[in-house]
Amino acid sequence: MGAVDVWAVRESAVADHVVRAWRSGDGGAIVTANVDIVRAATRDRSLAALIAESEVVVADGMPVVWAGRLAGVDVPERVTGSSLVYTLSEAAAREGRSVYLLGGDTGVPEKAAAALVALYPALRVAGTDSPPFGFDRDETGTAEAVAKVAKANPDLVLVGLGFPKQELLIRRLRAELPDAWFLGCGAGIPMAAGEFKRASSTVQKLGGEWLHRLALEPRRLAKRYLRDDLPFALRLLAQALRSRARRDNKAG
Repeated sequence: MGAVDVWAVRESAVADHVVRAWRSGDGGAIVTANVDIVRAATRDRSLAALIAESEVVVADGMPVVWAGRLAGVDVPERVTGSSLVYTLSEAAAREGRSVYLLGGDTGVPEKAAAALVALYPALRVAGTDSPPFGFDRDETGTAEAVAKVAKANPDLVLVGLGFPKQELLIRRLRAELPDAWFLGCGAGIPMAAGEFKRASSTVQKLGGEWLHRLALEPRRLAKRYLRDDLPFALRLLAQALRSRARRDNKAG
């Protein structure tokens, strides 16, 4: 889709892939590509290359799913970072693995960790961290955050800092923890902490969760969603239709 290649996979298959990798001693990273991420990667080749470093890239956003289907790719469902927080934590608990939560305001990752342990009592929490705003622009702050995670030595790291900040940090972390798995989960940590709720499953399936998020955080999201992402999503769908038509014409 655009400059991003996504897996045509269900959420359960992502968890199965991570479990198999854990058992064989292989690490990796997961990018949940929503419209905003695909748009950024289309405009900036370095961001497309950053995404391509990850072993798993899934379609997070119904327009991305629809574009894949229109282009002839059987993308079975939307796979979101906020959902994978639960799916992968459950898998980690089942496998006796540990999790580290990085991101969110002070106290939020701890609250999210407690909520996940309440759901999956066997889950081991290796640590939590809420780095100060702007830490990623300072080498000392970044090094401190990386060192904390490396010292905790978790099997799964949930990084909720937003794209591309979280993916850039994951790149650093992977050098320290090559056997671990990393999920860039955006707002997944505050969602797990109960800071705000997702839209209903019906609204999600209809592709309207962005409206739900916009209603919750209009001042922060209005510009990005309405000025940037919505027009790009329409262009992405139109491009997918044109690609499908060209392929059908050649086949005919």
